[in-house]
Amino acid sequence: MYIIDRLLSFFSVDMGIDLGTANTLVCLRGKGIVLMEPSVVAVKKGTNKVLLNGNAVGEMAKAMLGRTPGSIEAIRPMKNGVIANFDVTEKMLRYFINKVHNRRWGYRPRLVIAVPHGITDVERRAVYASAERAGARKVYLIDEPKAAGIGAGMPVTEPTGNMVVDIGGGTTEVAVISLGGVVTSQSLRVAGDKMDEAIIQHMKRTYNMDIGPRMAEDTKIKIGSAFPLDAELTLEAKGRDFITGLPRREIISSEEVREAMREPVNAIIEAIRLCLEQTPPELAADIFDRGMVLTGGGALLRGIDKAIARETGLRVVIADDPLTCVARGTGVVLDDLTRMAGVLESSETEY
Repeated sequence: MYIIDRLLSFFSVDMGIDLGTANTLVCLRGKGIVLMEPSVVAVKKGTNKVLLNGNAVGEMAKAMLGRTPGSIEAIRPMKNGVIANFDVTEKMLRYFINKVHNRRWGYRPRLVIAVPHGITDVERRAVYASAERAGARKVYLIDEPKAAGIGAGMPVTEPTGNMVVDIGGGTTEVAVISLGGVVTSQSLRVAGDKMDEAIIQHMKRTYNMDIGPRMAEDTKIKIGSAFPLDAELTLEAKGRDFITGLPRREIISSEEVREAMREPVNAIIEAIRLCLEQTPPELAADIFDRGMVLTGGGALLRGIDKAIARETGLRVVIADDPLTCVARGTGVVLDDLTRMAGVLESSETEY
């Protein structure tokens, strides 16, 4: 068995995967992040058959969102950080593994996959099964807050309090980590997607105008904020008028977008407060001295660090390149699987 495993290792390169609701990132051992694509797949409507010989995945599929004819459907197989469509997730993973390896035979990689801390055992088994069916020889899972902390350079394996707030597309993970384990946590299914939905609802209520998810995300990125800006911004939103049914555009401001996103932003801040309330005194003292680190794409929202600092009174730091922290964390784990075994769960313990 050892000889077979060594042969498979020769043909394969171990991978770390941030399997996100919005984006999937792949990190190779010794090479860093080699792939970052949207978690979107285009299928024939009513089936799980991926279009274009199985290649309508990622960027190509995202370009189809909201633009497909009746026979085609562009879907996100991940929802709120967990698998919503098992078969399509398997095909998406297989496509990304093939793309990174650049061949369709002779590989059986070991995978380290980051998952939300708050998912159920059933949801964890779905990730194991999907990855194994996609061609993995062995699957390890790591909680996203741990991976994010490792990727941000935090000493998560030391006996000190490390607070991580990972704001992704489908979930926000808040955790206090010490000695490689999660001491207290809050897993909230409110994150970037809920902010986009809040903008869509605001446009409907205020302007009788329907905008798509891509327009909402673009609005959030270009003028969205969680804290008043020194110079407020404006943007031309484009969509469809509910009354006439005709295309329409409207100039909107960063103030109204900030107000529209107030509810999801406040929910994230409340989750942080709850996590702090549950933190043991010694670790709370460490966090008071060291502050907390923000990771994930949501950390790029203007002023989110200032809004959290104002409500908690703590120092808030945005990690370098927060969007890739979780994937980089899986890469660090891959570099020394033996030493980092304490932060992982493996498929061998599940079956």
